[in-house]
Amino acid sequence: MIAIVDYDAGNIKSVEKALHFLGREALVTGDSEEILRADKVILPGVGAFGDAMDTIRGRGLDKVLRQVAENGTPFLGICLGLQLLFERSDEAPGAEGLGILKGEILRIPEKEGLKIPHMGWNSLHLENNGRLFRGIEENAYVYFVHSYYLKAGDESIVKASTEYGVHIHASVEKDNVFACQFHPEKSSDVGLHILKNFVEL
Repeated sequence: MIAIVDYDAGNIKSVEKALHFLGREALVTGDSEEILRADKVILPGVGAFGDAMDTIRGRGLDKVLRQVAENGTPFLGICLGLQLLFERSDEAPGAEGLGILKGEILRIPEKEGLKIPHMGWNSLHLENNGRLFRGIEENAYVYFVHSYYLKAGDESIVKASTEYGVHIHASVEKDNVFACQFHPEKSSDVGLHILKNFVEL
C-alpha cells in the first residue's frame, strides 16, 4: 500500500488519481502508524514552506517522515514535498525543513521575460542514472509550478535538472529517498512513467 501524506497541502487528490490510474492502491492519511506501515510513502504538496512545516511539526509528522527515510521505505517528495526534505528555504527565513537531505531552497531570480512563479513545461537534462528516469528520454518535458528552486548540497544526488533563468536541480535520489520539483502526476505520459518507476521499486 502507498501512503500519501495528508498535511492539508494542495494537490494531494491529483497524486491519488494518478496512482489509481496506474492500478495502485493509495491511502491519503495523516495517521503516523499508517504512514509507517506503508510499503511506499509520497509527500506531495503545493503551498508555503513555513506553513507546511508548522503543520507537519504540529502533528508530529516530522519525526514520522524522518523515520520513513531511516527505515529504508521508498519515499517520494513532489514539488513542495521536495523542498520540505531539505534544510531551509528563502520562502521562510528561520524555518527549519525536515533536513533529510542536504541543501537549500532559493527564490528563482527575477529576469526579464521570465514569469515567476515558473508555470509550464520544461525539458529535463538527465544525469547520474536516476531510477525514477528509467525508460525516460533525455529532454523529456514535465510540468512545473514553483517560485523557489533546489540547490542540493551534494550534486551527486541530482538525477535531473532544468534551466529557468537559473540552473535548477529538478529531481534528486539518495538511497530510498526520491524527490521531484516538477509534478509527475500532471506531466502526461512521461510523468506517469516516472510514478510507475517509483511504485515498482
